[in-house]
Amino acid sequence: MIELNKKVLAVGVFAAGLASFAQYASATEYPLTLENCGRTLTFDQAPNRVVSLGQSSTELLYLLGLTDRVVGTAVWLGPVQEQFRDVNATIPRLADNDPSFESVVGQKPDMVATQFQWHIGPNGKVGTIDQFAELSIPVYTAPADCVGKDNTTGGDGTRIDAFSMDQIYQGIADLSKIFDVEERGADLIADFKAREQAAREKVAAVNGKGISALFWFSSAEIDVDPFVAGQKGAPAYVMSILGVENVIDSDDEWPTVGWETIARTNPDIIAIGKMDRRRFPADDWELKMQFLKSDPVTRQMNAVKSGNIVVMDAQSMNPTMRTIDGIETLAKAIEAFEATQ
Repeated sequence: MIELNKKVLAVGVFAAGLASFAQYASATEYPLTLENCGRTLTFDQAPNRVVSLGQSSTELLYLLGLTDRVVGTAVWLGPVQEQFRDVNATIPRLADNDPSFESVVGQKPDMVATQFQWHIGPNGKVGTIDQFAELSIPVYTAPADCVGKDNTTGGDGTRIDAFSMDQIYQGIADLSKIFDVEERGADLIADFKAREQAAREKVAAVNGKGISALFWFSSAEIDVDPFVAGQKGAPAYVMSILGVENVIDSDDEWPTVGWETIARTNPDIIAIGKMDRRRFPADDWELKMQFLKSDPVTRQMNAVKSGNIVVMDAQSMNPTMRTIDGIETLAKAIEAFEATQ
């Protein structure tokens, strides 16, 4: 078994062209108008009271140095990044999962940042854009959940275009502009790009070619068809930039596929999602591991027999800023795989 490599934000040497991006970051001029998910948002000043729905949106605000502006959080999949553990404990957690509309507006926010339109959108579970607009509360939605994606189809929506880290970088750039911290945003983008390039180079150094993989997020029940990564979500991006073949040939972001079908593809590496959420039994990574090793079909796959099972932060499998961690985790797994060949 290959364990998850927990990593905080690296402080390193940025590529020359990327470092210059931070050099030219300028102060925000208000009123600021920007486009977000098909809507026009206007800010007369940097928001002072922000409620954040979605762990990625929350941690991004923290990384931009805005912990003092966050007055409430919700929708958590796992532990906060270690460097923010203490400050996060002082900020009200409105809910581990979906908060009520009343609990959000009760914090008197002058902005809400949401990771998913499923929470705040046309048919938002927490509320609609119009409901917040009636209270003059602007809602900023992470571009990764709306760019190239149709969220009117219900559930998690349908991704029309493949995810890329450019959507994460757009979110960083937008938020750093809104809060007048563009230099911090530019540094963060440059760091992520440098880390991605380093992962590519690590795989190239071990000649990691011709490798196939499966990403298993969860299952409604441990022994039913699993939710696995298709060709257009974050795991597909992770695999593609490292030259790994995704054994699931589906344009759905998280299709359910039978284990007999998966076993026939016989992936070299299997990544299983690790999370604190317990909505489904298979949210527990240890139960996933037990199933893979004990089921008469799955235990015959090469990845299981050789122990090439990667325990990966489930947030790295979602289109979030932690996708960069997923890239690094898979690169390390490829390195370990090649060492056994």
